[in-house]
Amino acid sequence: MTVVSSDVAMRRTIRRQQLREMVPLADSTIYEMEQRGEFPQRFYLTTRCVVWDLAEVEAWLDARRRNSRANVIKRAPSPDVRLRRSRPVKH
Repeated sequence: MTVVSSDVAMRRTIRRQQLREMVPLADSTIYEMEQRGEFPQRFYLTTRCVVWDLAEVEAWLDARRRNSRANVIKRAPSPDVRLRRSRPVKH
């Protein structure tokens, strides 16, 4: 019987659908963030099966949560509705 040491963890992977459930971003946004090194990189199990490392995605989410709470991640400014081309708001 083989005993696995406690410091070796099972590495789990998730497919695209599971990632979408965890991270509510568009596929194109995730792809762009991966290209900039701002999101865990996907890898291929086969030529048609793309997966992400679950531990890396969870660590990314935890870091985003901490940065958001520490106000490191700033919210986008609200658009100036007076500059809209259709239905501008006039004061």
